[in-house]
Amino acid sequence: MTLDKLKLNEKAIITSINCDDVLKNRLYSFGIIKGSTLKLVAFTLTKSTIEIKINQTKVALRLSEASKIEVEYEK
Repeated sequence: MTLDKLKLNEKAIITSINCDDVLKNRLYSFGIIKGSTLKLVAFTLTKSTIEIKINQTKVALRLSEASKIEVEYEK
């Protein structure tokens, strides 16, 4: 499943990131790396952007970026 499919307040673990190196480096700078746990905390009104909480940081991502991040539900 990809990050853009999560529902509000669901937690998941990143299993892979499938994008070009430029975007991957940007995501890494926010702590979005394989094995990290995150939580979906908000959608924008137009539902084109999501806000996630990873560690103690909140990050906004476009849905097109979130669709490149594979996740699985936290157990």
